[in-house]
Amino acid sequence: MDKKEALKIVKKECFELKNLPAHFKKDKEIVLAAVKESGYVLQYADKSLKKDKKIVLEAVKSDGYVLKYADESLRNDPDILAIVYKKK
Repeated sequence: MDKKEALKIVKKECFELKNLPAHFKKDKEIVLAAVKESGYVLQYADKSLKKDKKIVLEAVKSDGYVLKYADESLRNDPDILAIVYKKK
């Protein structure tokens, strides 16, 4: 499977990120495409991308609850919290 195929899979069914090989869970483009569909897939992303502000911002847009899957370093970020509390 190549990156193009993995992207196609997560765009069709974002929760398939869980079943992709580890190197795709580290790919920012693939993870970003998946979290745009549902922020809950952040839990399946590689640890390094759970520290990525752009990825986490996109994930919390769907539901602030997914902030629990983000790296601790971003859980008090003012930009992210603004989106989380705007949703409530």
